[in-house]
Amino acid sequence: MSNKRILNCLATGCILLLVTACSVPTTSVRTENKKVPASFNNSQDSTNTAKIRWRDFFTDPNLVALIDTALKNNQELNITLQEIEISRNEIRVRKGDYLPFVGLRGAAGVEKSGRYTLQGATEANTQIKPDKEMPDPLPDYLVEAFATWELDIWHKLRNAKKAAVNRYLSSVEGRNFMVTNLIAEIANSYYELLALDNQLAIVRQNIEIQNNALEIVRLQKQSARVTELAVRRFEAQVLNTRSIQYGIQQRIVETENRINFLLGRYPQPIQRDFQAFNNLIPSTIYSGVPSQLLANRPDIKQAELALMAAKLDVKSAKANFYPSLRISAAIGFDAFNPSYLIKTPQSLLYSLAGDLIVPLVNRNAIKATYINANARQLQAVYNYERTILNAYVEVANQVSKISNLEKSYDLKEKEVQALTQSITISNNLFSSARADYMEVLLTQRDAQESKFELVETKMQQMNAMVNIYRALGGGWN
Repeated sequence: MSNKRILNCLATGCILLLVTACSVPTTSVRTENKKVPASFNNSQDSTNTAKIRWRDFFTDPNLVALIDTALKNNQELNITLQEIEISRNEIRVRKGDYLPFVGLRGAAGVEKSGRYTLQGATEANTQIKPDKEMPDPLPDYLVEAFATWELDIWHKLRNAKKAAVNRYLSSVEGRNFMVTNLIAEIANSYYELLALDNQLAIVRQNIEIQNNALEIVRLQKQSARVTELAVRRFEAQVLNTRSIQYGIQQRIVETENRINFLLGRYPQPIQRDFQAFNNLIPSTIYSGVPSQLLANRPDIKQAELALMAAKLDVKSAKANFYPSLRISAAIGFDAFNPSYLIKTPQSLLYSLAGDLIVPLVNRNAIKATYINANARQLQAVYNYERTILNAYVEVANQVSKISNLEKSYDLKEKEVQALTQSITISNNLFSSARADYMEVLLTQRDAQESKFELVETKMQQMNAMVNIYRALGGGWN
């Protein structure tokens, strides 16, 4: 195609563009809202615990070893890594769309035309050389290099490639968010396991205390100081506590297996030091300012990158309404005899063509694609705003929870001390007949429940520490 013809095609395309551009469907546009409150609980301190590496945040070596194993073996995390690889390859696909495609082609064939046809009559009266007629049938051998290229005038293909890049980066942030959640889930399960160990130790201690009390009651019955009713009530209390023991043991097994599942391995004992649980002190948490969530939280960055990709998809879909220009070219050798292929310029062939394509009729598919792309962009905007709001609420809840649990733990600790002392007092009063057996049983039950609640509150404190670390965006770096 001559330069003049290409220019004429472009001029025609510009005229058609003025016609088609006016008919692009009108869609709603929404700009994402990134505003967040200025502070958490009126604190202006910008120090942020999320910046601490998880290896430094968690100091228990057994817990650190569990997290290390999970980051290597967790199946869901490894599945996500393969999704990231898929997203990376999608970039290569999109990049290849707007680069010229070059290939080599070879062909061979034979053709026999009828004598009483235009082509047959022409070949019968054609000589290749003086006194050398055309072969009949006529072989054909071809060797050529060819190229096709769509000129990305409206950046449709480049925008598609940029969208693929953003989706890849979004998948990386998705993996980081999964790591954050995985670490938090393992840590919470680990502290739950330590709490159950301590509750089991409390139950076993209570069983021993109650068995001793039962023996005393039996001796008192023999001396007619109490009735058979008292003996039966004490026996029932011991049986009840023993049944609680087996319930806790089952929960321990299930918690261990949950941790093993997260570590990608079959059930086995979890290494831990349950005696250190009562000495655990939740780390001091610095929540920083809410605006830091935009940079620290992987899920917010994931949603932001997905939104950027959706915006580029809209631009790419809109470009489908405009003319597209494709150029094709080829150069090679074509002859009826292989020995003639190298004889130039007689066997040389080449071509150059430009195609200008403008959608005019039945553009419903293009319109639907464009409208859907815009709808997905709006979804991405709402999802981004929802993710920011959710992040702020999570942090605000955990900040409040840490404060309230600290006060609750102090009160529970005093309650345990008072009820522990009341067990000795009730036993002494019962031995001197100044209290009945129901007071002793109720005191033992209340003391056990208060110890359970103290352990539960300690576990909630540790979980709140883990959860706010996750909510602030810590754990993936």
